[in-house]
Amino acid sequence: MSKNNLGRFFEDYQVGQEIHHAVPRTISGGERALYHALYPTRYAMHSSDAFAQSCGLAAAPFDDLVVFHVVFGKTVPDISLNAVANLGYAEGRFLVPVWPGDTLRAVSEVIGVRQNSSGKTGIVWVRTRGFNATDQMVIEYVRWVMVRKRDSNATPPETVIPDLMASVPPEDLVVPPGLDFSNYDCVLAGEPHLWGDYAIGEIIDHVDRVTVEEADHVLATRLWQNTAKVHFDATLRDDRRRLVYGGHIVSLARSLSFNGLANAQVIVGLNAGSHVNPCFAGDTVCARSEVIGKAETEVPSVGALRLRLVAAKGTFPETIQFDDGTYHRNILLDMDYWALLPR
Repeated sequence: MSKNNLGRFFEDYQVGQEIHHAVPRTISGGERALYHALYPTRYAMHSSDAFAQSCGLAAAPFDDLVVFHVVFGKTVPDISLNAVANLGYAEGRFLVPVWPGDTLRAVSEVIGVRQNSSGKTGIVWVRTRGFNATDQMVIEYVRWVMVRKRDSNATPPETVIPDLMASVPPEDLVVPPGLDFSNYDCVLAGEPHLWGDYAIGEIIDHVDRVTVEEADHVLATRLWQNTAKVHFDATLRDDRRRLVYGGHIVSLARSLSFNGLANAQVIVGLNAGSHVNPCFAGDTVCARSEVIGKAETEVPSVGALRLRLVAAKGTFPETIQFDDGTYHRNILLDMDYWALLPR
């Protein structure tokens, strides 16, 4: 009997199955330093204890995407080791700040399966929850992946496609306990633009660009203990190129959005997200945001913006998405999220 973990294939998943992912991880200032080295991120609340304390928190929490990456990485050996592609996200919520010294673990529930018409692959939907050492849920999200079948002749499971919300309702967004922007310092944060300065329909072109380096994306993927083969093994593709982890593009785009959204300090909701085209080392990433919603929160000094963050390689095409729902080949990421800003 082989002792190697060959990962799950499509026919190994059943709706209702609960998977407890291995290897909890304690994260420290090392992860923070590496994250800030890998991405041009400058959000003041995640950079400065003093700034975070002026906003009502005990210290600077981890960037919300650090939490996402750590929890996501825990799930890869069980969910996407044999994936062809990670397709999308929905119903994501960031629930409790994570601090240096916290230990994170992950649990996923299979909520949907559908075999593709080729008979060689299928789509698997899972709801993943991340917990800290005191069993507080710090993050939850749904994602779906295309997974290879072990045996193309195997009888497919009954199709179940989950009914997912188009967006997280504003009333379900969780403001971090203690967060208060009453004494917010725009000078230290880097920009004067507050919640009321943004209008629905406004488009912000983030002027900075980053060329993806082979060393950076591989290091980042290892940092999150993401073991998906397509990110490391160049022999898996005919073109002998390693596919960049989609989360790497998410963090690059979010970091680039600082220029124009420097005060969008906290991510609280992930409404939708799609990795629509592959990215490879040498591609240059640019980003654009559109304000698609606004909401008040239970804290008078804190407002929420719903943002559509789009990343492209090279330059933005005139048309991002066509009438049939497909995207221009330059588009890498289309992500819809909620962020908290001072009012």
